[in-house]
Amino acid sequence: MKQKTPNPQGKGLSTILDELNRSQSKQSLPPKNIDQVSSELFTSLFVLNTNFQFRPIVGKSYWLYYTSDKFKLFMIAPDDWACGHPGIFIGECLLQDDITWTINLDQKIANEGWFIKHIEEQRDRVQHSLEDSASLEEAMPYYVSGMSYYSRLLAYGLGTSLKVSMQRAGINALAYEQAKGLLSHKTS
Repeated sequence: MKQKTPNPQGKGLSTILDELNRSQSKQSLPPKNIDQVSSELFTSLFVLNTNFQFRPIVGKSYWLYYTSDKFKLFMIAPDDWACGHPGIFIGECLLQDDITWTINLDQKIANEGWFIKHIEEQRDRVQHSLEDSASLEEAMPYYVSGMSYYSRLLAYGLGTSLKVSMQRAGINALAYEQAKGLLSHKTS
């Protein structure tokens, strides 16, 4: 009789966090200013708040769709579906070495009013979180209870990665407005 694997999905094996540790030891995470942090935090949280039940791999593309009133991340590209994709194609998502996400939006969705409104609402939420926190480090998503298992792991990795970049820039202990003030002084 074949013995059942007690942990078939590898949960508890912190491979995502191991990847972050490897990337931090291989290459230095660069210092990031507040605009970079804000942008990467927003984009990454947008992806992490979608519905997915698999372990994303650094450097691999995933595809975001809007279906049944939810955003869902799939491993299947729009042209690879046998019977058409499951909803509105949003864009291609890529998990970066520093555990941040990038999204290459589909041109059709980039001009859709409902999508622009949704993005603006999400952006405002992240912006308020940054502004309302005593420090930028405090605003990082080290644990988000409403997220799925893999999203929570990646959110922790994201927070840790951005924290290191903010430490290297000397802004992690600053409030959002203080960090913005430093940025405006450097551009003057």
